[in-house]
Amino acid sequence: MTRPAESPATSTPTSGGRANQKERTRRAILDAARTLIDAGGEVTMPEVARNARVSEATAYRYFPDLPTLLREAMHESWPGAEQIMAPVAHLTDRADRVAHATEYLLRHVHTHAAAVRATMAAAIVRPAEILRPGYRLGLIEAALAPVANLPAETLTQMRQDLAVVMSAEAFFTLTDLYGMSSEDAIASVVSTARIVTAARLP
Repeated sequence: MTRPAESPATSTPTSGGRANQKERTRRAILDAARTLIDAGGEVTMPEVARNARVSEATAYRYFPDLPTLLREAMHESWPGAEQIMAPVAHLTDRADRVAHATEYLLRHVHTHAAAVRATMAAAIVRPAEILRPGYRLGLIEAALAPVANLPAETLTQMRQDLAVVMSAEAFFTLTDLYGMSSEDAIASVVSTARIVTAARLP
């Protein structure tokens, strides 16, 4: 008697099932990374893999290096420039808008300091390979939206000036080299951002 042929659904996993499993594994790795990032300690690929209950090799199959994983994990906790600027959407004072954006950015940097440092370090060593998130650029655009009628050259210079000031580098310079507390460092950078903004306005 001829044996009935088994249906593809019972003989091998479906492509949809494999895709779902891959997505679950990827999600587990991202969630583990976010948990470690939020804890504020050092994040390593072996620790992420252990918390995700996968092998380190599996973690590297989904994310080629730690900075790539950190960037994506942090991106998920970043609400976006429009949402960040919503509380000051009614303001037209450019300095106030820039101050709000700067403070939000630096508090995010402080909360995720270990992950931010790791990403920065990798970008310095491998600048051509490591893509940094560039959150500040979107925030600068949103904060300066009311000054779109300025001359293009002035607006470009404002963006460039603020890109230097509104940065993790500025924050870590004050905390690491000058020994300032995180709150004092944030206040200092916010104040500088205000001054830079006012200096470029007519």
